[in-house]
Amino acid sequence: MSLDLRHYLNLFLRRLPYVILITAACTTVGIVFAFAIPPVFRAEARLLFENAQIPDELAASTVEASADENLLAIQQRILTRENLLAMAEDFQIYAETKDATPEVIVEEMRYRIGINMPRPEGGTGVITVSFSAPNPELSAVVTNAVVEQILAQNVKIRTDASGNTLEFFEQEVRRLSEEMVAQNARILEFETANRDALPESLSYRRSQQTALQERLLQVDRELASLRDRRQRLADLYDRTGRLATAIGDVTPEQAQLELLRQELASALVILSPTNPRVRALQTQVAALEEAVKEQLGAAGGGSLSSFDVQMLDIDGQIEYLAEQKQQIETDLAKIEASIQATPGNSMTLGTLTSDYDNLRVQYDQAVASLANARMGDRIEMTDRGQRISVIELAVPPAYRSEPNRKLLALTGFGVGALLSALMITVLEALNSTIRRPSEMVRALGITPFGTIPFHESKLAKKTRRRWQIWTAVGALVVLPLGIFALVTLVMPMDAVFAALTKMLGMADAGATTLPGSSE
Repeated sequence: MSLDLRHYLNLFLRRLPYVILITAACTTVGIVFAFAIPPVFRAEARLLFENAQIPDELAASTVEASADENLLAIQQRILTRENLLAMAEDFQIYAETKDATPEVIVEEMRYRIGINMPRPEGGTGVITVSFSAPNPELSAVVTNAVVEQILAQNVKIRTDASGNTLEFFEQEVRRLSEEMVAQNARILEFETANRDALPESLSYRRSQQTALQERLLQVDRELASLRDRRQRLADLYDRTGRLATAIGDVTPEQAQLELLRQELASALVILSPTNPRVRALQTQVAALEEAVKEQLGAAGGGSLSSFDVQMLDIDGQIEYLAEQKQQIETDLAKIEASIQATPGNSMTLGTLTSDYDNLRVQYDQAVASLANARMGDRIEMTDRGQRISVIELAVPPAYRSEPNRKLLALTGFGVGALLSALMITVLEALNSTIRRPSEMVRALGITPFGTIPFHESKLAKKTRRRWQIWTAVGALVVLPLGIFALVTLVMPMDAVFAALTKMLGMADAGATTLPGSSE
């Protein structure tokens, strides 16, 4: 199927007045808008975000925020409600707008302020700051005020961060120092309370235990010897009555008694106890024993005998040794108890010492971190770390930034062309009239032999053209007058434009950009 260009050209020529009317009207509206919207001037200042001037290998700052993070924090502080209202009040930005509410002022101030920094390269980036205002001077003044706030906020954020870091480590060093003193006091208190059962004296107490055990055995032997001696003296006393005080004091009867005992003992070896000789010797021994007892009793009188003196001496030694044994057993029990308590005390003391060592390690680390924090705070206080410096302050711009009148006029022309094309397409889609042979074939199913074109009369053509001309003139005159009346009597054009951009979702186009984004 061939394309009938002539048919479409005729259709376009037939609708050309409407196309011209719609395009002219839209272009006129665009031009009126372009010249009716008040001019907006946007002064721009440039700042440089620089890396630290001192290498990190020599001395590092304690502020680790990146350029994006730092600028985002600064931006949020500048765009707070209180700060924006204060700026609007200081520079009388809305002095002529009496009915502006604080909410409207804050929203428009955020829309007017522009803070942008593209992605930094190598830690360095250029920050652009701008402010939109009706006149160039106000735009430059407010832009420079925002620059001053950025510089002040950057210094405040970094010095506050370094100062807080320094304060934290100072508190940490004091806390760890106090905990170390308290832990050392607990160790000293435990050692004082268990001074006899500490691990370092275990070997000494074991040697002391061995010595006491040996001494106890010696005392037991001495006690056994003294008790045996006492028993023998008591047996001798039972046989003889009393003992002589010395060997030279033996009487004839005692000597004879000793001889008879020896003779009796010899006789009992070879003779039986019933032998007359044995009985005679026993009788003589008994008689002499009675005589010796009488002699000893008469010789002793009222004083102590040698037996009593020896028995008292032996009893005194036994009592002394018994006391010594009891003392040794008491000391030995204490030492054994301390030895048994030593493992538990060793574990407790080890735990206390380990806690102290851990605190010591933490304290050393905190002291080292405190030194770094002091150095970092010094770097920030002297502005040797990452910083923002002014490259170029804002000056009153010579040309407006908004509106772009050419763009608005071209936009109006483009909208008119699109509406015209849309109108032609819709009208032709709704028109069911048969105007070509091909349409007749498609509609009626017959093939015509020929076609006779329609010829419009001169009067009808003249009337149609007159109507088209008056319609175009009326549209071109009435439409601008209507727009002018709207601007002057109902709403200013800047308010209309702002409402339209907000309705079309274009209000964010001029809003403050986030760090790292591009215009």
